[in-house]
Amino acid sequence: MQHWELIIFFAVIAFVYASVGFGGGSSYLAILAVYELPFQEIKLTALICNIIVVTGGTIIYIKHKNVNWKKILPLVLVSVPMAFLGAKMKLSQDVFFIILGCSLLTAAILLWIKTKNVLPATIEKPNYVRDGLLGGSIGFLSGLVGIGGGIFLSPLLNLIKWDDPKKIAATASLFIFVNSISGIAGQVTHLQGNIDYTRIGILCIAVLIGGQIGSRVGTLKFNPLTVRRMTAVLVFAAGVEVLIKHAAHVIK
Repeated sequence: MQHWELIIFFAVIAFVYASVGFGGGSSYLAILAVYELPFQEIKLTALICNIIVVTGGTIIYIKHKNVNWKKILPLVLVSVPMAFLGAKMKLSQDVFFIILGCSLLTAAILLWIKTKNVLPATIEKPNYVRDGLLGGSIGFLSGLVGIGGGIFLSPLLNLIKWDDPKKIAATASLFIFVNSISGIAGQVTHLQGNIDYTRIGILCIAVLIGGQIGSRVGTLKFNPLTVRRMTAVLVFAAGVEVLIKHAAHVIK
């Protein structure tokens, strides 16, 4: 396997993200985007690693009854088929990277924004049409670029005061899980033969170890805002580099 340093990068990302209940898909994409890897492999790797990292957190959220099924269903029921459709679309490599770069810049802005804690009295009443449109839009974009969508969903739900922070974190975790599965299902219909499955397997082991340790570390407490803003810087820098590199190809 080339680029052995990716093992360390992925394990650290999984460790930090698992400690705050997320999968790290955007950061996996941000790092992989700067390497000369097949873009279909980049998408597949990020989605599989997402599933591995968020599975434990999703089970815990469900066990502790932090998932509001009545509110989350409109988000998920629309997002899952849209993620499948997005992943099923065939894009050229340059077009994919331009969409990815724009998505990373948008995600960086959303991650940087500091949202106030939602108080019970300020929680919005359910709006199933809005939630369906929101879930479908994020799901389709997630399928296109190869992420679970939590990096977009969580900040937006906080901004509209959708629910309290714990319920939103649980919603984002489940959203990432189901959309990552749907995205993989859409991708397998047109995967090429130049994918290094050994590399994917090694990186999956790295995030499994990092994620399991991160979800179990009780003595270390990461500030979610600090993690989000550090991620925002990484994602923004990767987005700019991806756009500069691939926009030039399209212009030519």
